[in-house]
Amino acid sequence: MADRNNMKIRIGSRESRLAMIQTEIVRKYLNDCGMEAEIVGLTTTGDRILNKTLDKIGGKGLFVRELDQALLDGRTDLSVHSLKDMPMIIPENLPVVAFSKREDPRDVLVLPKGVRELDKTRPIGSSSLRRKLQLRDLFPGYEFKSVRGNVLTRLEKLDSGEFSGLVLAAAGLKRLGLENRISRYFSTDEILPAAGQGVLVVQGRSDEDYSYLQQFDDKDSHICSLAERAFVRYLDGGCTSPVAAYGQTDGRNIHLTGLYYHEPTGQWHKDSMDGDAEGAESLGITLAKRMKGRYI
Repeated sequence: MADRNNMKIRIGSRESRLAMIQTEIVRKYLNDCGMEAEIVGLTTTGDRILNKTLDKIGGKGLFVRELDQALLDGRTDLSVHSLKDMPMIIPENLPVVAFSKREDPRDVLVLPKGVRELDKTRPIGSSSLRRKLQLRDLFPGYEFKSVRGNVLTRLEKLDSGEFSGLVLAAAGLKRLGLENRISRYFSTDEILPAAGQGVLVVQGRSDEDYSYLQQFDDKDSHICSLAERAFVRYLDGGCTSPVAAYGQTDGRNIHLTGLYYHEPTGQWHKDSMDGDAEGAESLGITLAKRMKGRYI
């Protein structure tokens, strides 16, 4: 590998403010390691099409396709993504090479500015089937309506009176410096997060040496992410399925909780399992099999 200290590393990122802030975390790490890095902003198909839900236009892959192509073309050296936006199947030639330390994984409720309670005459905004499924138990009788766009766009729609509230990821609001907008945190028992929620990943090319990211890679985050994604991947969960998983680890053992939705009956349940952190992916698959088997 060429001497990275004498090269400028080009980091691909979506162009939204949140994506740029998240990519800046990686750029700063590289700068602190003595490497020069620049961010290359790219607009993805998922960012351009905002009038349809993701399951109608091709799923989460729409947020990574252009960044993948830039890596393959050599226009960038790395890509930074929110892990929850990554497809469950990642190309072997474009592996994830580092997992960030996890930000707050919880979902939160955001109310319009100056408002203290939900207005039952207006819908709660959420485009996530996973969230809607669990929110119906928490807010019976409320209407739920899909809302697309980046976080700032969604907040504008909320404050203009289109929604009584929004359910968003705490991680994004905190990284944007908008923690003050959070009205309520939902515990992970109330709303199980999306697999990988709060984790950033760095994606690279399979034929490159990314050992310089070794200190950026967070062991606990890495372990939990592998287990969560193995659970969802086994169940073929994505944008069209409200499957969810959340892991916690002390570095040796892992506690994994999953949510399984049985589409033919509309029934769903949560279950948990403990296992060895070294077998994180096996644990995810074992839990998924057990939960799916309940409906067979």
